[in-house]
Amino acid sequence: MDYNRIFEKAIDRLHAEGRYRVFIDILRNKGAFPNARCFAGHNGPKPITVWCSNDYLSMGQHPDVLAAMEDALHDVGAGSGGTRNIGGNTHYHVDLEAELADLHGKEGALLFTSGYISNEATLSTLGKVLPGCIIFSDELNHASMIAGIRNSGCEKQVFRHNDLAHLRELLTAADPEAPKLIAFEGVYSMDGDIAPIAEICDLADEFAALTYCDEVHAVGMYGPRGGGITDRDGIAHRVTIIEGTLAKAVGVMGGYIAADQVIIDVIRSYAPGFIFTTSLSPVLVAGALASVRHLKKSSVEREAQQASAAMLKSMFREAGLPVMDSVTHIVPLMVGDPVRAKKISDILLTEYGVYVQPINFPTVPRGTERLRFTPGPTHDAAMMRELTDALVEIWDRLDLKLAAAA
Repeated sequence: MDYNRIFEKAIDRLHAEGRYRVFIDILRNKGAFPNARCFAGHNGPKPITVWCSNDYLSMGQHPDVLAAMEDALHDVGAGSGGTRNIGGNTHYHVDLEAELADLHGKEGALLFTSGYISNEATLSTLGKVLPGCIIFSDELNHASMIAGIRNSGCEKQVFRHNDLAHLRELLTAADPEAPKLIAFEGVYSMDGDIAPIAEICDLADEFAALTYCDEVHAVGMYGPRGGGITDRDGIAHRVTIIEGTLAKAVGVMGGYIAADQVIIDVIRSYAPGFIFTTSLSPVLVAGALASVRHLKKSSVEREAQQASAAMLKSMFREAGLPVMDSVTHIVPLMVGDPVRAKKISDILLTEYGVYVQPINFPTVPRGTERLRFTPGPTHDAAMMRELTDALVEIWDRLDLKLAAAA
């Protein structure tokens, strides 16, 4: 058995399809985001502008967050010391869970090491704890949700994206006595659209289903206190479980769920992904705690980010660039081909000092490859104009079509 040849063929397939992924070697400049240094393909660091970070509000650079992390480091040291049930449960973890429960108006919250793990561990556990459960999943749900549903071993039914009529059809046909869970996202990060959460909750009430809303791309970004779309629309109380991340708008690392205390206790007690994983470092938890507390009382960052996103969308449209319709902070630019998407990304980095990664299958369906821009509160108009001009030049160079100026 030639194992190496099998592995090489697997990588060769990615190269042939134009979707082999390259991780760019960078360092962000503290206090000067989106400015960074790139170490790839040249001697020494080259100044670049980052356009694809999920640190949407630059909270990873916020003085309060950095100070909290430094204080925790000098107070308790680096690591947590173990799993939550063996030495890894610190007062920082308890405080942050209380803060997150309050953010979403829930009785409790539970921290995980990442948003991926919080989805996979919670959904897989729910499916096992509820005998005969049927999970109804939006077709564009994140890979971590899909993995959790698959690992639950229960029946899965996929409804067309944001299609309430199709969801109703599936619910109607299901066994009325079976436990049911509807899983969806608040903001879909690749298209930038929003779920009809209230209407999904209406269906859940009608068919006696639980609801699970992934708010990872909305936490910190929407609502008077940054609780996400459920906070913005005043419907968090209608959603059974809200899942979020501390690695995007919060700017640090980690994931969590918020729900009634009995659900939190079930996941805490039964989910292997929680029980057997070393807990987040208290240094990270302290930073996330400071960030969540700040975003609860400050809308300045949210408002500045939304203004930046609106400005960039407008510039792209006026230039005739194929910006996708997005009602959120995500600014996706359709390319439709993995090789061209990678080529555009490479030219932007090497010639213009602009860093944006191409988004290819399996993150998005084949034929919908794109560049995904995430302008933040510190991306100014001059940066956006330079970016737009660079893209127009590259589109012309590669003989790509521009639309008529909006």
